[in-house]
Amino acid sequence: MSLIKICTQRQQGQAWIERVRGRRPSLVLTLGFTETGLVEGISAAGATPRDRTFTALADAEFMVNGLTSAPTYPLPPLQAGASPALISRAVMAGQGIPLVVINAGLPLPPTVPSVDLGGKSAQCLSTGAALPLEVVEHLWRQGLAQGELLAAKSDYLLLAECVVGGTTTALGVLTGLGVDAAARVNSSHPTCNHDQKQALVAQGLARAGLAAKPHPLAVVAAVGDPMQPVVAAMAIAASRTRPVLLAGGTQMLAVYALMGAMAQAEGCSWNPQNVVVGTTRWVAEDATGDTVGLAELTGACLMATQLGFAESRFEALRAYERGFVKEGVGAGGCAIAATLYQNWGQGELLAAVEALLEQKSQLEQPPRRP
Repeated sequence: MSLIKICTQRQQGQAWIERVRGRRPSLVLTLGFTETGLVEGISAAGATPRDRTFTALADAEFMVNGLTSAPTYPLPPLQAGASPALISRAVMAGQGIPLVVINAGLPLPPTVPSVDLGGKSAQCLSTGAALPLEVVEHLWRQGLAQGELLAAKSDYLLLAECVVGGTTTALGVLTGLGVDAAARVNSSHPTCNHDQKQALVAQGLARAGLAAKPHPLAVVAAVGDPMQPVVAAMAIAASRTRPVLLAGGTQMLAVYALMGAMAQAEGCSWNPQNVVVGTTRWVAEDATGDTVGLAELTGACLMATQLGFAESRFEALRAYERGFVKEGVGAGGCAIAATLYQNWGQGELLAAVEALLEQKSQLEQPPRRP
């Protein structure tokens, strides 16, 4: 069985796979923050709102440094399951994939080397004024420059993100762009909290008072987050010369929709044939959302790694099969890249993730008393 399933736009997906097979990507992790992620119950990417404040900082630190005995920001405790950063880090370290960390807008600076784009963190989208428009426009220009720069040094780009609450801002942007995304997005909960997300988005859009056909960046300013304009612009610029894998689920489908809207609104030149969205099967098969339907609505080519954790010896990984966590930090895209670059199958991927989780468990055990 192939470990990569093409869910939509099969011909495009197959051609894209053949273009990148055997090539090493550059992994670009864009960090952002929205106060939407602090709303009680909105996300399971951190057990408490305080934990979720530091999730992006913790993920970046872990991706760059790997396991250390005293991280500044430890990976946050989750309601169930293990951080998806384990999957991405296992692939990156195991296959020697280079990493660039980009700070699109965080309340605190990362503790690891990163490219600071001079953005800012977003207010809750329910305000209808998530970000100042000039900040969104600045981030868009920065993203175009970074995409061109990174593409010139890479075989292809693997664009990942970490924004807690990002599936809700994704719903906001998709809705604001006129995509019927209601009840289609995913979440880190086993059963997606659609009503809660929808209520926040409706409130934000009502307060924003956008025009009948708003400019795409005005939609981001109203109900988006700082990652979205950066990654959309990077992908547009890079697609002119290189293949691009948008590594994520609902959030990257919102980015893809933003790319198409900006190409239309501003006449941005790009090559849609070079751009695919890659996620996990836990997202693609999530019955409480409709990722495949959303990909069809946005016109995106969606593919999903068939990596599974049912046979794992760790309960924290088996939790993925019960719908917890599902995706994040480019986990699905990294697994797809691992299969295409060094032909890792289910066995190699599971072994690499389990080895890392085992080391983490041993490191966190209290020392034995003499």
